[in-house]
Amino acid sequence: MRFFWTFFWTFLLVEMLTYVVSSMTPGAAFDVKLGAIMAVCVTILIFIVSAIIPNEPVKKH
Repeated sequence: MRFFWTFFWTFLLVEMLTYVVSSMTPGAAFDVKLGAIMAVCVTILIFIVSAIIPNEPVKKH
């Protein structure tokens, strides 16, 4: 379930970002496929970063 919701929100936010950027760029058209591909890449990047970051607290500084 964690994977689904992460992808769901990433998909929505990346599609929104793609729409806004394409609207602000002259001559650029909104492309849903580009946003979907970017959403998959960002979701994978989120899971990689969360696996790298340690969970346990630091004992000493």
